[in-house]
Amino acid sequence: MDFSNRVFLAPLTKGGNLPFRRLCLEHGCTVTMGEMAYAYQVVKKSRSELALLRKHEDETCFGAQIAAMRIDDAVRAAAEAVDRGASWIDLNCGCPIHDIVKRRMGATLMRKPRKLARLVEGMVEGISVPVTVKIRLGWSEEEQNASEVARVCEESGAKAICIHGRTKDQRYSRAADWDAIAEIASERNIPVIGNGDLLTWYEVRDRWKQSGVASVMIGRGALIKPWIFREITEQKAWEPNAKERLGVYLDFAGKLKEHFRDDEKGRERAMRFLPWHLDFFCRYRPLSDQKWVESAADHPLMQTRMPSTEGLSLLEQLLRDPRKEVHTRIANLLWDAGDLEEAEANALQLVAEMPPESGDAGEVATAHG
Repeated sequence: MDFSNRVFLAPLTKGGNLPFRRLCLEHGCTVTMGEMAYAYQVVKKSRSELALLRKHEDETCFGAQIAAMRIDDAVRAAAEAVDRGASWIDLNCGCPIHDIVKRRMGATLMRKPRKLARLVEGMVEGISVPVTVKIRLGWSEEEQNASEVARVCEESGAKAICIHGRTKDQRYSRAADWDAIAEIASERNIPVIGNGDLLTWYEVRDRWKQSGVASVMIGRGALIKPWIFREITEQKAWEPNAKERLGVYLDFAGKLKEHFRDDEKGRERAMRFLPWHLDFFCRYRPLSDQKWVESAADHPLMQTRMPSTEGLSLLEQLLRDPRKEVHTRIANLLWDAGDLEEAEANALQLVAEMPPESGDAGEVATAHG
């Protein structure tokens, strides 16, 4: 496994489900990662946790991410992932959510570098594939030790380190600090993968070059527009109109249907994901380099990039609507549609029933990975 010159799909909790990864593959992604799995639950043979390690046959370069605090659990969970086709195992040391932090995993491990060193060393010794570590800059603005943690991980045998350019406390409220990522990349002899606020192909290009990282990882940029990988490869934007985007979402619904089965039980399972994804899809804006490359540095956060909806088509306004009830309705019409023409007709009928509200203002929720 070569960790240099790659564009990784981040290990996104809930968002990184197998059907969504397949959608990203169709749009140019070549390196995928599964959702974070709790190692201790994998060891217990939890069906829901084992499902997170499953890969599709089209995923030829697939990594599994685990959360662990005990070497034995990590090694045994990794063996399950390798048996299912994982090319490498990533240890989550950056997740900020309460459930993982209270279990002394995720970002908590950054506060105990010596314990982390033993954990990484044990994993390297006990696992047959490369081990990587994903970290944040630290616990808080006052407690930033990513440089030390990265050094410890390298000395313990990690083959690469991914750095999300924010602290645990910052979550997604501050712009990612790519200067800090660059500094750590210059200190390390193993590949450093940069992550944070990569929403367009030109930001990937510029931050990759300026920071000197070996590779980059895309999270929310992919959740908003899965075709970002295609844009990075082609070095130009693809700005699909509303109907074209509806077609992408219909394709995703079809992949969910294939994965969960086309029955009521399958619909029920898919609806745990599809409306959630539409909450990200609705944030798509055509941020072409001609208009945005100069101001991208001043607007690194997704929630500051909300151009006006004035003059947009009804279908465009619908796809930008931030209301959860609208996302649920769109999800169901996508599930029921036989083709794109039917999906469009039903979407326009929905517009008549629920006049769109603009998604260009207000709070923006986040995902983690």
